[in-house]
Amino acid sequence: MSTQPRTDTSATSRDERTLVAARAQRARDRRLSTRDLILSISTPILLIVLWEVCSRALIIDPRFFPPPTRIVAAGVDMLRTGELWAHTGPTLMRLLVGGGLGALAGIGVGLLMGSSRALNAALGPLFSALYPLPKIAIFPILLMIFGPTELPKVISVFITAFFIMQINTVAGVWAIDKKLLEAGAAYGARGFDRFRFVVLPGAMPFVFSGLKTATGSAVVVVTAVEFTGATTTGLGYLIWNSWQLFIPEKMYVGLVVIGVIGALITAILSRSEKLLLPWRRER
Repeated sequence: MSTQPRTDTSATSRDERTLVAARAQRARDRRLSTRDLILSISTPILLIVLWEVCSRALIIDPRFFPPPTRIVAAGVDMLRTGELWAHTGPTLMRLLVGGGLGALAGIGVGLLMGSSRALNAALGPLFSALYPLPKIAIFPILLMIFGPTELPKVISVFITAFFIMQINTVAGVWAIDKKLLEAGAAYGARGFDRFRFVVLPGAMPFVFSGLKTATGSAVVVVTAVEFTGATTTGLGYLIWNSWQLFIPEKMYVGLVVIGVIGALITAILSRSEKLLLPWRRER
């Protein structure tokens, strides 16, 4: 009879210690999140201020590295005249249409190849041979076939996104834990149910990783395609033409907008990944 109160006291003490430890961990997580946010904002601002000071003090050549305030002023002027949107719109269209369709096709083909050994044997070597080809090197062939229209530019971005997504999706399907497949089979998951509840969720982490990689590559390819002179619109053309005319402010505006587009798409993908894959939020 004398041990029961001590047992209750000990259990209560353990619960209190657990609560204290949990509160301390949450406080530490909040401190780290706040620190990360401050660092992510302050570092670019510090570098921009440093650039401004060095350019104004002629430590760096302002002809090639104009002060950021002049670049901002040029960007505002381009926005006011509509010049910036005239180049941003076509680049976005090529990126979203070509990259979006290429990603969807790559995911579909990757899921089929990852699920079918015969299909992977038939297409795997062919895709492995085609993937390393520089996509920009294929662009002249596309121009010969389709002429100087929008189609060759969109197809170049499509091909870029397709191969990256196909490779990542196949890897995602193959990386699914066999225990998950066995568990799905034990619960009667067959055919489309197996694909819907086991294969697709299991491959999604690789799919999202591939989407982020494909975004960066697609931005590079669409910019390079617009460099070639096959178009007079697009941020790539804006950058190249500004360099030829030696208007560095406009050139930097184009570079900044391309960077912002890539960062926004990547942020949207990261947010979507957290919403669609809640089991990966804490990683």
